[in-house]
Amino acid sequence: MIPFSPPRIDDKIIDEVINTLKSGWITTGPKTKLLEKKIANYCDVSNVLAVNSWTAGAELLLYWFGIKEGDEVIVPVYTYCATANIVRHRGAKVIMVDVSTDFGIDISKIEPFITSKTKVIIPVDVGGFPVDYFELNRLIQKIEVIKLFNPTTENQEKLGRILILSDAAHSFGAIYKGKKVGSMADFTVFSFHAVKNLTTAEGGAICINLPEPFNNNEIYSHLNTLTLHGQNKDALAKTQKGSWEYDVIDAGFKCNMTDILASIGLVEFDRYETENLPKRKWIFERYTTALKKQDWAIIPVYKDNNRETSYHLYMLRIKNCTLKQRNLIIQEIFDQEVSVNVHYKPLPLLSYYKSLNCNMIEYPVAKEIWETEISLPVFYDLTEEQINKVIEVVISAVNKILD
Repeated sequence: MIPFSPPRIDDKIIDEVINTLKSGWITTGPKTKLLEKKIANYCDVSNVLAVNSWTAGAELLLYWFGIKEGDEVIVPVYTYCATANIVRHRGAKVIMVDVSTDFGIDISKIEPFITSKTKVIIPVDVGGFPVDYFELNRLIQKIEVIKLFNPTTENQEKLGRILILSDAAHSFGAIYKGKKVGSMADFTVFSFHAVKNLTTAEGGAICINLPEPFNNNEIYSHLNTLTLHGQNKDALAKTQKGSWEYDVIDAGFKCNMTDILASIGLVEFDRYETENLPKRKWIFERYTTALKKQDWAIIPVYKDNNRETSYHLYMLRIKNCTLKQRNLIIQEIFDQEVSVNVHYKPLPLLSYYKSLNCNMIEYPVAKEIWETEISLPVFYDLTEEQINKVIEVVISAVNKILD
C-alpha cells in the first residue's frame, strides 16, 4: 500500500533525539531556543515562540488578545476544524466566509461580515498556498472597517484594528511577494505535526510580527510565560544559581515545545530547502505533467505572480464530478493499494458546527470544491515507481467511474 504522508524518520533524526536524551534536556531547553532563532531568521521576523501544537499556539494568541464571549472571529468555511474550534474554546462566535477556487478565503466576500463585534480574522493557507495578504491587510486598514472596531482590552486598544492571525499550518516555506510566509500578518502560526512538511512529531511555532507601539521582544517574553501556566521562569532559567524562586502572573496554558521535539525539527530544518522542498516540488510537477493531459482534471494552483506554495498538499479536483462519484473514485483508488485523502470537509458538514445552524448552501464554492477534491500522496520518501503507480491508478479510477 502506498501511504499518504508518512514522516521522514532516518538515522540523522534518531541520532539527534538520542543526543537530546543523553544531554539531560528533555523539556524546553537550548535546542528549542535554537530552533526558534533559526525559524525567526528564515521567516524574517524578530521573534518566534515554539509551542507544542498549532492549536495551542493559536488559542494562546486569542487569549492574549482578549477574545471572549460576545466577540466574533472570521474564518474560512473550508478549513480543518481546529481553526474554528479555538474560537469556540474562547466562547466567541465563529463567522464563516466562502473561499475562492484556490481554496483560500475569498477576501472580496469578507467585509459584509465585519461588525463591531469582529476582533480577529484567521486566514488559512490551505495546502500551503498563501492567501493574498496584501489585500487582506488593505481591507482591515480601510477607514470604515477601523471605525467599526470596538476594543475591549488593552491589547485591542493598542492595536486599534482587527487582528490578523494567519493559520499557516501548511505553509512553512511558502513564498508571498518574494518573502517567506511568516511576516505578512500580526501573528503567523505554523504546524509541525507528523504529516507536515517540517515535523517535530507534534509541535508548532508562532511568528510574532506586531506593529509599533508593541515591543515584540516583550510580547515573546509574555507569551513564553503564558505557555508555562503563567510561570515567570522556565526550566532553563531556573537552572541559574539562586534562581529557584518563581512567580505565577497569570492563569496560563501548558503548551511549550520540548527539546526532544525540537531536535527532530532542527534536523528537518537544516535540510528543508536543500532536500525536502525540492523533492515535494518535483512530485507536484510529475503529477501535473501527467494529469493536465486529462480533460477531467482541475490542476491545483500552486504558483502565480506573487505566490508559491510550500508544496504541502496536491489537491486535485475532478471536473463535472458528483459527490457520490468522487467517493466511488476514492474507494477505487484505495482498492488498488494507493492512499489518498480529502482536504477538507467544510465546517457546516461537521456535526458540531451543523448544530450551530451552519448551512452548507450558503457556501457554494466550498461545496463544489469539497465534492470534487482528492489529495494525492506527497512525502519525501515517495519513489518514482510509486508516483507512476499513483498516476496510473488515479487516471484509471476516474475514467472507470466517470465513464
